[in-house]
Amino acid sequence: MNILVLNCGSSSIKYKLYNMTDESVLAQGGVERIGLDEAFVKVTLPNGEKKKIMHDMPDHKEGVNFVFSLLTDPEIGAIKSLNEIDAVGHRIVQGGDLFEDSVIVDKHVEDGIESLCDLAPVHNAGHLRGLRAVDALMPTTPQVCVFDNAFHSTMPDYAYLYAVPYELYKKYHVRRYGFHGTSHKYVSQRVCEFLGKDIKDMRIITCHIGNGASVTAIKGGKCIDTSMGLTPLAGVMMGSRSGDIDPSAVTYLMEKLGKKPQEMADFLNKESGVLGITGISSDMREIESAAEEGNEKALLALKMYNYRIKKYIGAYAAVMGGVDIIVWTAGVGENQISTRLEACSGLEFLGVKMDAEANKVRGKEAIISAPDSKVTVCVIPTDEEIVIARDTMRLVTEK
Repeated sequence: MNILVLNCGSSSIKYKLYNMTDESVLAQGGVERIGLDEAFVKVTLPNGEKKKIMHDMPDHKEGVNFVFSLLTDPEIGAIKSLNEIDAVGHRIVQGGDLFEDSVIVDKHVEDGIESLCDLAPVHNAGHLRGLRAVDALMPTTPQVCVFDNAFHSTMPDYAYLYAVPYELYKKYHVRRYGFHGTSHKYVSQRVCEFLGKDIKDMRIITCHIGNGASVTAIKGGKCIDTSMGLTPLAGVMMGSRSGDIDPSAVTYLMEKLGKKPQEMADFLNKESGVLGITGISSDMREIESAAEEGNEKALLALKMYNYRIKKYIGAYAAVMGGVDIIVWTAGVGENQISTRLEACSGLEFLGVKMDAEANKVRGKEAIISAPDSKVTVCVIPTDEEIVIARDTMRLVTEK
């Protein structure tokens, strides 16, 4: 069975085509700048070489259509016909409390995703455009939606509710949802396979640390708390997102800066975090380089960044009554040696003992804690797409 995984954003489409017999990747790439000038696709060729192809893409339908043409291209394609694609799986950021598991797409599902656009206007609108583009071009091919927050649906109510009048939750669905669920699900399962442990017996803290970042507490294979909230803005400090902030500080700044609600949301999402503190970049590689050169704001940003991750690790160890495994994943988590070391330092009272030499690893599975550490700390590269492909295969096969 061949399954195409699509992640459609507001102006982008990332794709991977899998042969599910052995879960091999047949083709992959990414479309950028849909609806803008100088749109292009970066495609990975069969020999591993990456190629940039310019192509005018006024909308998602044309973007998806061009992806299909590349997949079937005689020279660089992986299949001869679109009939070789058995199903399409989509990443959907916000499923609210309407969708607690992956689902096969129908009119009811599309309407549900659309009804949640207020909670994730940019993301869900892009996902819908992708769904409808595939439906227009391949109307008989089954599609599956895999929701970013579904893994977090096992949180107890006392963890996901905000301390505001309860009727606001019932009326407006205001609660903690969490995101990066497919990543947290994958790495928590994979680390147990890697270590030869039974996930049902494990207390795991997964740190998905990239430009967007979240930390999740997983007990017995189920999420019991996560750092992101109603939106991906909450939690730890991120590349351009503030993370946790006093709501009164928000209203105070709105008055001082003369910003409307959406303008303030954009400010906290796009101009804050590491970027806001340093004024340099939201890319942690650039911040680390600046810190090495003695830039004081970069040094401050790193301290803030690592400190906030450490706080969440400590909090989640507390709510689980301890921790057995800490997992680092995503761009920063898999590659930034200093962040892993600093965020785990001082946690010896929890049983964490790092191995500085073992920690000098980037982008591959590894144990980075000391042999006598009571808590095993690991790097596990994430693979959100394979989770989507597996769920898609499961649902299509069961249908």
